[in-house]
Amino acid sequence: MNLSENALIVLKKRYLKRDENGNVLEKPEDMFLRVAKTIAEVDLMYNASDGEVEKLSEDFYNMMIDLQFLPNTPTLINAGRELQQLSACFSLVVNDSMEAIFDTLKSTALIFKSGGGVGLTFSKLRPKGDLVSSTIGVSSGPVSFMEVFDKCVEIVKQGGVRRGAALGLLRVDHPDILEFIQCKKDTKKFHNFNISVAVTDKFFECLQKNEMFELVNYRTNHVTQISAKEIFDAIVDSAWSCGDPGLFFIDEVNRHNPIINERIEGVNPCGEQPLLPFESCNLGSINLLKILEKEEDRYIINWEKFKNIIHKSVHFLDNVIDANKYPLKEIEIKTKQNRKIGLGIMGFAQFLFALQIPYNSEEAIQISRKISEFLTTEAMNASRCLAEVRGSFSNIDNSIYKGQCLRNATVTTIAPTGTLSMIAECSSGIEPVFALCYKKTVLDNTPFIYQDTFLVDTLKNRGLYSTDLMQDIEKTGSIQKMNLPEDIKRVFVTSHDISYDWHVKIQAAFQEHIHNAVSKTINFPNDATREDIREAYLLAYRLKCKGITVFRDGCIDEQVLTKVVDTKKQFVRDNYLYGVTFKKKTGCGSLYVTINSVDKKPLEVFVTAGKAGGCFSSQTEAIGRLISGWLREGGQLEEIIKQLKGIKCNSIVGFGSSQISSCADAVAHALMEYLNITLDKKVEV
Repeated sequence: MNLSENALIVLKKRYLKRDENGNVLEKPEDMFLRVAKTIAEVDLMYNASDGEVEKLSEDFYNMMIDLQFLPNTPTLINAGRELQQLSACFSLVVNDSMEAIFDTLKSTALIFKSGGGVGLTFSKLRPKGDLVSSTIGVSSGPVSFMEVFDKCVEIVKQGGVRRGAALGLLRVDHPDILEFIQCKKDTKKFHNFNISVAVTDKFFECLQKNEMFELVNYRTNHVTQISAKEIFDAIVDSAWSCGDPGLFFIDEVNRHNPIINERIEGVNPCGEQPLLPFESCNLGSINLLKILEKEEDRYIINWEKFKNIIHKSVHFLDNVIDANKYPLKEIEIKTKQNRKIGLGIMGFAQFLFALQIPYNSEEAIQISRKISEFLTTEAMNASRCLAEVRGSFSNIDNSIYKGQCLRNATVTTIAPTGTLSMIAECSSGIEPVFALCYKKTVLDNTPFIYQDTFLVDTLKNRGLYSTDLMQDIEKTGSIQKMNLPEDIKRVFVTSHDISYDWHVKIQAAFQEHIHNAVSKTINFPNDATREDIREAYLLAYRLKCKGITVFRDGCIDEQVLTKVVDTKKQFVRDNYLYGVTFKKKTGCGSLYVTINSVDKKPLEVFVTAGKAGGCFSSQTEAIGRLISGWLREGGQLEEIIKQLKGIKCNSIVGFGSSQISSCADAVAHALMEYLNITLDKKVEV
């Protein structure tokens, strides 16, 4: 396989099979073969011959190793292994009794353990201060119970490879809505939760008319009133401050709900998969770069190849439903009743680069509609072909498809793709590129550096490429203020070069033809105003999106995507002194540990405090100087780690292997990450 170095690191750290001692047992080709065989063997249930299954396995394998299509992460990790839990998305509703709350907590823990993420709807819980008749006490409210679920996410590690992802959802008419909206402004809480408000058409009607809005205690039917503007102002302010909450347009979602006798109340953690209670959904994404063909000096779309990949991908995802081992029986029953799948795309931004179409243009909107319509039309055709052999989904008589022949209640979803796009070495989902050169920090704070290959090729073809130019691009990630041809700058736009309205318009264009929802983050620069975020929310509602997530750059201390300027580089003699900086949270605040090296030999360490001055800063500086002196005398970092790791103070942060017990312990953790990641050493002290 032609995999990049970054892709190999991702596969090694998360996906490939290991023995009980952590030793990798697979190559990437072995993983894809394991998955292809497991999923293809489902056809035996439908009377396929051994020869037909072998041919199908080969088709699935070739599709994946060529990076045309990749299924969601749990399928890649677990297919053909003992766990065999293959779904990424789950939705649970927390019902209003102590028994129901902790039953749901147990279900959540089992989902996390199995490798899935879960959206949790708290709207049925009684508000804070409401009577609890069985104890003659009062309720602590949904936000307090969210804290319990947040600890569950923190403690239970998904399938041994990653922390669980969770979303908390509350209806806008719940009496505790203001407390919920503002809960993530306290940065010490809810590190593992995204939150979203389920907003209704009625709320937006009241907002537009500047009227009072009714909050309802559904246990007692008691109604209180509050200004709709006050709620919306709180949503906007919190989103500007910390990126949460997002909005879930629950009435728009249910207008497109294919199951006519049940109401969708929740959504998965990234917002792209609205689900009924106890439903799960398995996702997969097609790499749009693989349907491009070079014709002389330009790229064209091979629609026939796209169709072929879609049909094989739908077959693959439908098989996943039968191959799956579900964490709960209720989830298995509900999932097999409706057989929802979510086929999407990735690589859209670079697809536009190749076609020389600016992301922020009407032409991009038109191609968005064309791609999504073709995707859904052909996915539906593939689902009908499967139904002719296997039968329709069992709940079809309770759906909008009654009387038709259809295998799956839904077929398309636009997922964020995350690490899948890192494996495929393409841009994520339908997002614009964050920067033309950027650092992505995932997988337990592993930094990955990316340069856009389409830009590099364009600059080289035009005779404009130079090392100095690329170093200048690294400083901001953008080329808009550089002395380059206007046609290049017009095409190679980044997330922060694009105004919020174009972000939303592209999302809405895809949503027109996608069955489920569209994962899209509306990225704002740091200087964006609250009014900008307000207008983005209103535009998304007007354009009939099913939800919206916003993020203002730098509004929180830790974020996945950052500019490469955060990684320091200096020139020393005839070598580059390469510096990588790790940020650690301690009980005393943020700590920054920079390790500088030449030819992978660490030479010096700088330890600086997030808040300058005082005894704290002097002590951290002293730690750095002592380590640097030790290194210059030929000492090894492993010995420093042994001495510092585990030193405790009275302010402890985090849990489990990520727990930081002191500033000295934070330095040890940073040095361990440096050895494990930069030098590929396995350090356990």
